[in-house]
Amino acid sequence: MLRFRAMSDSFSNPTPQFGTAEYATKPESSRCQFCQQPLSGPYYRVNAAVACPGCAEKMRSEIVTDKHAAYVRALTYGIGAAVVGLVGYAVIAILLQGWVISYMSIGVGWIVGTAMMKGSNGVGGRRYQIAAALLTYAAVSMAEVPIWIHFAHEPVNLGTWLGRAALMGLASPFTQLSGNLFWGAMGLLILFFGMRIAWRIAAGRPFGVYGPFANAPPASS
Repeated sequence: MLRFRAMSDSFSNPTPQFGTAEYATKPESSRCQFCQQPLSGPYYRVNAAVACPGCAEKMRSEIVTDKHAAYVRALTYGIGAAVVGLVGYAVIAILLQGWVISYMSIGVGWIVGTAMMKGSNGVGGRRYQIAAALLTYAAVSMAEVPIWIHFAHEPVNLGTWLGRAALMGLASPFTQLSGNLFWGAMGLLILFFGMRIAWRIAAGRPFGVYGPFANAPPASS
């Protein structure tokens, strides 16, 4: 069986893998599940879907490999999504007069992971997962900075305070433990789930084209 796999789970080995030809019985469906044309000869499988040779070859040629440009594009989309998540998190907290809904961390993780996969056209892997998790953490933790600024009782000198605020923001998920151990721990746990969602989405989607398969197995010699 001729095999082609997009190795989306590891950017270190994006090389397609080819095997040998095999015979298989005819699929239950007598039509290509992509172009709906009748199958009158050898056929392929795209993951679990039956495909004619034309559609299989077209999809094989359109598989996006894990290139540097795809990763840069994914990072760009991910950073943009992290900024949107940061702003949304802060705005909701300010509107709620300082009450922060930790479940928003899950939404931020989903937005970041989805945006990165949109930017890479579905290519994923370990470095995408690490970036998505870090961006999710940064967006949620740094959302504390505009919240602090809004509720500050005195004018804030951004020139001297910004660097310290950035460090405080990144550490905020942990420093909240000192204020209320239970809610601080809950916030950390939910933030972990948000990072986990981003991690899983950024793994990418597996894709394989298998075949050709004959209409019937060859006669035994």
